[in-house]
Formats: sequence, C-alpha cells, structure tokens
Amino acid sequence: MNLKQYIIDKSKELNIDVIGFTDCSPLLNMKDYLIKREKENISTEFEEKDIERRIKPKLIFPECKSIIVIGLSYNNTFDEKVDFKYKGLLSKSTWGLDYHIVVKDKMEKLIREVERITEFEYKYFVDTGPLIDRELAKKANVGYYGKNCSIINDEYGSFIFIGYILTNLNLEIKPTFLERDCGECQICIKSCPTGALEGSYKFNPRKCISYLTQTKNKIPYELRIKMGNKIYGCDTCQLVCPKNKDVKKPSYKEFIPNITKGYMDIEELLSLSNREFKKKYGSMAGSWRGKNILKRNGIIALGNIKDVNSLNILEPCIYDPNPMIREYAAWAILNIDFEYGRKVIEMASKDEKDENVKLEMKNMIKYYLTKLSNNN
Repeated sequence: MNLKQYIIDKSKELNIDVIGFTDCSPLLNMKDYLIKREKENISTEFEEKDIERRIKPKLIFPECKSIIVIGLSYNNTFDEKVDFKYKGLLSKSTWGLDYHIVVKDKMEKLIREVERITEFEYKYFVDTGPLIDRELAKKANVGYYGKNCSIINDEYGSFIFIGYILTNLNLEIKPTFLERDCGECQICIKSCPTGALEGSYKFNPRKCISYLTQTKNKIPYELRIKMGNKIYGCDTCQLVCPKNKDVKKPSYKEFIPNITKGYMDIEELLSLSNREFKKKYGSMAGSWRGKNILKRNGIIALGNIKDVNSLNILEPCIYDPNPMIREYAAWAILNIDFEYGRKVIEMASKDEKDENVKLEMKNMIKYYLTKLSNNN
C-alpha cells in the first residue's frame, strides 16, 4: 500500500481542503530572517522566543521523519444585516467556531485513519506550535508566499487555516516548490491601513492591525486611529488580493458567523459581565484574549467612529475598575470631541488613583493640544 496516497485519499473523505507533505529538515533559510526581526525589535510576544525551536522540527519531536500539513479554507461570505448601532468588525478568522477546535478535530480524525493501518508516533499543532507553520506549508506545497506574507493556495486563495502533524512515518517526499508569485501587483501593500506591509514580502507584525487587536502592549495613538472599527483581526490585505477572487468556496458550516454575523455590538460589549461574555462569545477564536482586550478594541472603534452620542457610553468607562479601560476610554473621548473631552478627563484625573493612568491622561491632552496647534 502507498501510505502517502492513503493519507491523501482519507483527507478527501474527511473534507480536508488541502494536504501536503514535507521532510523534517531544519528551516535554515528562515534563521537570518528571524534574527533580523529580533534585532529590529519587531518580533511579537506571541512567538516562540527560541529561534532554534522555530526552525528545527526534531527539537520539537526528535523521532520526526515527515510532516503532514493540512489547510482548511475559511473564505466564507456572509451579508446578513445587524440591527445594532455601533458595529465592531470581526475578522473572518474569528467567525463561527474557534478554528483551533475545527482544525484539531480534522487532524485527529486523519491520525485515527492512519492508525487503522499502521502504528506511528506524532505531535500535532494548530497555530500555537513553535514551528513556522507558513514555512512548513510552503515547503509542503500547500501554497506559496504572497507579498503580504500570507500563504496562497491556487484553488482556495489565502484564507486558509494551517495545521501540521510531525510524524515518524517514512513517506515519499518530493523536494519541489510551487513556482508562483504575485508579479507586479502591489494592491495589498498599498491597501494596508497601517503600512505594516513595508514592501514586497516585508512584514512588520507590530504595525499589523491583527496584532494590535490582540496585544496587551500599549497601542501608539497614530496606529489607534488607523484601526477603524476593527475589534479583532484584519482581513484588508486578503480581501483586496486578486488571488482570492474566483477561488473555491469553503464548505465548513463551522466558520459561518451565525451568532455574530461578523460583528460585535460595541455598546453591548462594554456592558457584558465576564460570564455573559463567555456564554455568548466563548466559542469564537477571538475570545481567547478575554473580554477586556476586546472591550478596549471596542472603545478604540468608538473613538474612530466619532459619534458624539457614543460619549454617553464612553464616559462611564473612565471610571472602570480596569486601568487599561480607563486609559483608552479617555483617549476615545478626546478623539471624538477634544474640548468637551478635556474637561471630562481633567475632572476624572482628580479621582484617578493609578499614577500611570493619571500621567497618560495628562500626556493625551498635551498630544492633542500639540496636534491642534500644528493643524492651525
């Protein structure tokens, strides 16, 4: 029996969109790139810190001989309208059921199918593993890098969740790579709201809105205003990509946003208890960061929407128990109406017990005064 073909056939039966195979040799071509990112201080807190563990599969699984890489498309469309006023936009990556659960389930079922015919050892990961999953996907011919550094598959485009299984199986691996590129196209680079795409295949994750909506680090003022009404993630560079036009559509009902319809009600989000938040949103991928980070993002969105009526929602937030919420609420109020906001924030700062928040409120007012002065 051809074991590799058996795995391919079973992946089709399991409705896995894309499957590829690669060896366990180190990803040495990535080492200099990772070192450069580290020196430029553009690595993120979500990445494995040990560069060797990012590029050497055998450090993760010493018995590794081959790697199975799968891809599930999440390029769903959904246009049902929502009836609330302040809409926080959700990336497709957090529509429907948490993709970690769905991809993991597919890999576990595939593993069980292999175990029917042979014993083998393995480790598998979805997104949170130490290895560079996109590089494994490229090496396994699942796709090629676009200029936005996403992996693009010929049939499904770039809206693909990646999972990989490190195995001790002896599979036939052909060391060939997809010879594809984006040609002269620069649409994604020109469309990136924050300039995180600093050139072809040059990505600064610390400027990416997807990162900004997840980090607990302080978000610079100049980047907050470019986040728009995005609550979690950012799809801009993929939505404008011509390679995502006329591609195969996914068949996974799990990724349809039946609960959220692709948005969060910001007004509701600001009032939810932790229990209410988990009950309504706990099954989506974006919930892993917790209510307060999404609440902070909702506050930034209100600041960018600039509806003066939202001040009634924001003002109570400057007395929130969480200092981060107080700080961002102060920014949003100032961004909507500086003169009014200045009075509100100066009054709130008198009662502010956290010295860091107090200083930040003071600095915000200075920042906007300077900005107004420069504009006049």
